[in-house]
Amino acid sequence: QVQLVESGGGLVQPGGSLKLSCSSSRMSLGSYCIAWFRQAPGKEREGVAGISDVGKIYYRDSVKGRFTISRDNAQNTGYLQMNDLRPEDTGVYYCAIDLWGCTTVDGIPQVSGVDHWGAGTLVTVSS
Repeated sequence: QVQLVESGGGLVQPGGSLKLSCSSSRMSLGSYCIAWFRQAPGKEREGVAGISDVGKIYYRDSVKGRFTISRDNAQNTGYLQMNDLRPEDTGVYYCAIDLWGCTTVDGIPQVSGVDHWGAGTLVTVSS
């Protein structure tokens, strides 16, 4: 059973920053696409960003210029740096692994491509 563990969520004021991390003790992440999704209350889960095994990067338009996805294969960890956070960024953020490359539509990672999910970490942007 692959276990992905997210950390770094929390409460932040609008304009603030958070950095999410995703790691696994049971799977080497270096050969796969790491993606981040989020789910706001009452809404469907949506792709936020993805990074392929060779470093190709994808973002949904609403986070471009504010969020940065990265990976450190030596640490077996993926990251999502989130700056200039807005209330509409609030939700549970999930780390995900797509074993067959980053499955995207219009550059947005797709739930249908995910093979493994983390349990999620809550991000709340509020004053």
